[in-house]
Amino acid sequence: MRLKVIAVVGILLSTTTAYAENTRPRARDIGIDVGTIPTGKYNAITDVAGVKVGHYTVNIGDDIRTGITAIIPSAHNMYRFPIPAWIYSGNGYGKLVGATQVQELGEIETPIALGCTQCVWTAANAISDWFFATSDTGQHSLNPIVGETNDGQVNNMWSPDSAKKEYTLAALKAAKGGPVEEGSVGAGHGTRAFNWKGGIGTSSRVLPKSLGGYTVGTLVQTNFGGDLIMNGAPVGRELGEYSYKTQLEEARRGEVTIDGGSIMMVIATDAPILSRNLSRLAKRAMMGLARTGSVAHNGSGDYVIAFSTNKDVRHVRGSTEPVETQTLSNSAMSPLFQAVVEAIQESIYNALLKAETVTSTRGALEAIDIDKVKQIVEKYKVTNFDETLSPNKINLN
Repeated sequence: MRLKVIAVVGILLSTTTAYAENTRPRARDIGIDVGTIPTGKYNAITDVAGVKVGHYTVNIGDDIRTGITAIIPSAHNMYRFPIPAWIYSGNGYGKLVGATQVQELGEIETPIALGCTQCVWTAANAISDWFFATSDTGQHSLNPIVGETNDGQVNNMWSPDSAKKEYTLAALKAAKGGPVEEGSVGAGHGTRAFNWKGGIGTSSRVLPKSLGGYTVGTLVQTNFGGDLIMNGAPVGRELGEYSYKTQLEEARRGEVTIDGGSIMMVIATDAPILSRNLSRLAKRAMMGLARTGSVAHNGSGDYVIAFSTNKDVRHVRGSTEPVETQTLSNSAMSPLFQAVVEAIQESIYNALLKAETVTSTRGALEAIDIDKVKQIVEKYKVTNFDETLSPNKINLN
């Protein structure tokens, strides 16, 4: 079975379009320093040890613009030793597979996949195939975790070519640590943000040792609207893109403002916390989202998947005896809350800035103009905030 999966993936990889290296900047490359807590080495979710991310981008013909992003929390047997987790629904207009079992048991047992709205069930089946092909746990039920956003503006997600198991298998196979590709890749290939091209973005924060020394990493799949704010600068307003623009300005008749969109937010941490405090951590992601200008519209599916990779909070599945767990108290959570808010905010900026224009016969999503963004954030004096912090900002001791 395992050899068969690898062979299918190998065939698939030869059918995709190769893209030139993305040279667009991340937020910090243009002086947008978010928050005060230092980032990790890669400023990515993979700064949490053991976490891997893989993308598979699908670009077929004139109307298939989609993909899958896979997040593997750990290399260990997650079914035998599930990891503490929580799924929070900031606004539940979506199709997140596997949520109820996580909210019942407070743990996840598989990798996480992100894709298009019509892809979630195929992706869930693919995770199941992958898991049973790569583990020796025998036959049992499995609870795959798959989130989605609607990329229908440029992608024909109703076509069979938009949803194939091979896409998810390829993303899982491609998963690795280190730098994470961002922008119009994987599950972000056909998505938007604030009416520009959006996509995948990531960031991380590392607490000083005096606050535990823990790492928090986040990854987002953006597809939502609102009034873009970058470090307090009204970028969306300055560029003439904001919610209900047509109604507020009595714009030309017949133009329809898109209400809603969605965002998937994934939080990883090595802090020893269980599902209850992971639920509190997940809720703070909405504050990071709000800082960028979102209001979670009626038709927006805004979900957060949070998990801990700390080995001390894992327990063997099916244990019937009491277990000892070393976990953080409530009063130790505030620094982690701040880390999540900052990292989510920066992840969204990275997704937007790194995203490249994507077009199809269904429409076009234009990349935001980097030069204009730089002019606006400099005009409002919201760049290079790190230069105003004391040297202790980068002291992790």
